[in-house]
Amino acid sequence: MINTNNTIKFAPIIVGTMRLGTWGANLNTKDLERYIDACLDLGLNDFDHADIYGDYTEEAHFGEVVKRRPDLKSKIQITTKCGIQLITPNRAHHQLKSYNSTPAHILQSVENSLQALGVDHLDVLLLHRPDFLMHPQAIAEAFEQLKTAGKVRAFGVSNFTKSQFEMLHQLTPLITNQIEVSLTHRNAFFDGTLDQCLSLGITPTAWSPLGGGAIFTDTDNPRIAAIQKVGHQLAETHNVSLDQILLAWVLKHPSGIIPVVGSTKIERVAAAKAATQIQLSHEQWYALWEAATGAEVP
Repeated sequence: MINTNNTIKFAPIIVGTMRLGTWGANLNTKDLERYIDACLDLGLNDFDHADIYGDYTEEAHFGEVVKRRPDLKSKIQITTKCGIQLITPNRAHHQLKSYNSTPAHILQSVENSLQALGVDHLDVLLLHRPDFLMHPQAIAEAFEQLKTAGKVRAFGVSNFTKSQFEMLHQLTPLITNQIEVSLTHRNAFFDGTLDQCLSLGITPTAWSPLGGGAIFTDTDNPRIAAIQKVGHQLAETHNVSLDQILLAWVLKHPSGIIPVVGSTKIERVAAAKAATQIQLSHEQWYALWEAATGAEVP
């Protein structure tokens, strides 16, 4: 387990829930229960949610299992996100897609999530996207209210820039910035986000660490083809699969990036867990970088 502060310990791989319900596999309650138990058997107890997943249905879908199995409450760790307002029949009062980080919205979102998930507290609450109208002091006060009430143990953000993170972190402690990181999305290596995590001792979590699947499906992109070629060579060297090499590349960064893996197939989740044991050399890591960028480093 990776210690991010005195109260929260993330597992080496976080299990993403976005595709478990109506936005993906549409698992029934029994199959979802088996999936959760299988993740726990692998030592993966972190489940990453967002209120919007499944058009505001996935938390309740997951919560059906929790309510049937109250023993799970002491075994699982729940992260959820709020702040995006989607246009959907499940939120008929939303007139357009927008962001909302007002205290009223944050507090109501937490109440909704607690009820849907069937738990008495959230382990981590993330602001899903930076709201251009956000007031850091108001957010900090809302976070403090939730923590004092015992409804949320720790807080973080997702997709925040370095300056946005710093603005909020100086008022209320944040334990993570969940950002997009993969061989095909390398912005965080240049924009200071990962540098900031290292400097502050903040553990970043990574959504879409496999590049959204493009590396496995896009056959016309020369950069993807180059990644596939080098990736398969390294997979053969380490006697693992291509997806495990791609995760090992993300995992090697010294900030301790924790991938959020959204596969609905438990064998792929198990493979992701096994990828934490792969040790790429510096040259192997840069061979993948060169394949992705199309040029050697300056």
